[in-house]
Amino acid sequence: MILMPEPRAAVQARPTAEGAVLDVVVPVHNEEVDLGPCVRRLHAYLTAQFPYPFRITVADNASSDGTLAVAEALAAELPEVGVLHLAEKGRGRALRAAWSVSPAPVLAYLDVDLSTDLAALLPLVAPLLSGHSDLAIGTRLARTSRVVRGAKREVISRGYNLLLRGTLAVRFSDAQCGFKAIRADVAAELLPLVQDTGWFFDTELLVLAQRAGLRIHEVPVDWVDDPDSRVDIVATALADLRGIGRLVRALVTGALPLARLRAQLGRAPLPAPPAQVPVGLPGQLVRFAAVGVASTLAYLVLFLLARGPLGAQPANLLALLLTAVANTAANRRLTFGVTGRRHAGRHHLQGLLAFALGLALTSGSLAVLHAVTVPPRAVELAVLVAANLAATALRFLLLRLALHHRP
Repeated sequence: MILMPEPRAAVQARPTAEGAVLDVVVPVHNEEVDLGPCVRRLHAYLTAQFPYPFRITVADNASSDGTLAVAEALAAELPEVGVLHLAEKGRGRALRAAWSVSPAPVLAYLDVDLSTDLAALLPLVAPLLSGHSDLAIGTRLARTSRVVRGAKREVISRGYNLLLRGTLAVRFSDAQCGFKAIRADVAAELLPLVQDTGWFFDTELLVLAQRAGLRIHEVPVDWVDDPDSRVDIVATALADLRGIGRLVRALVTGALPLARLRAQLGRAPLPAPPAQVPVGLPGQLVRFAAVGVASTLAYLVLFLLARGPLGAQPANLLALLLTAVANTAANRRLTFGVTGRRHAGRHHLQGLLAFALGLALTSGSLAVLHAVTVPPRAVELAVLVAANLAATALRFLLLRLALHHRP
């Protein structure tokens, strides 16, 4: 029996002291017009569709219009709504403040424009409630996502995520979608390390989570661009570039305590597979077979070309030697994933041992055939193909042992 690593504990359906299993934060700055419809729509959806106790926190960061008054009126009207006011501006600052004081075990946020369809909210938080994942993000870049927005924003979004892949080697697909969730226990460890207080907050949090070995769940979303968005694209892009540069420096210099985070939060490695099914064996067999077919065809062509002037045995030796060297090089790289020059000489010597055994099989088969009869060329080729198949199976076993199987 295989022992699997212990999963993270699932969030219980019992309410916390404040009664909420999920806290959805809506960060706002000067949103007195959109805030009321957003919160009422979100509250109605959660009441009808979400099977756990919830709360909605309006995180007002330094609004200078009537946003705070609207938020307080909503809190008085709807018992599940709370208000947090910050004197300084910054979406990242608002999320850090709201998430840090929330008693809910799962924390989420969404943009006040509700560009993301709320039908994705339960799929977003369900893996966190169950303990399957640690963070969850909505993605507009999945094949099954449905997105309505202009070409300019599409190019900017895709370009930004490509930049993140090239500079920070991220594996998540959409860092900017304003639709994310995180387990509170994970947030407690990561938030003190996130320096950005603006729009780069999301990216920095996700990079830290990935580097700590946490599982990030992605949910394809339906998303309709808000034409009234007041985000300053140029200023945000410059801030993002500065944030990327700062993160790259921190990763290169070792300023972030990634080893501690991995040890504390990262998931345990999967157990080894059963001994009778080596890791990667099916894939190796497929790749080895493809290389073997190509080598056999090359061998037969070389044999036929050399058979006339040299005779059967010398032609077999020459064709087998040439294809054996190429076969070892191809299997070394393509089948077993070994690159670079390290141990290349030893690997080729071991390949030549396989060649010698293959030569013995093919030459022996030819010798027996010619001792019995004077065969036509087609029979000669058929015998060689059969001998090569036996030599190929032997070659795979020898090369797999020689090249130290890699998963």
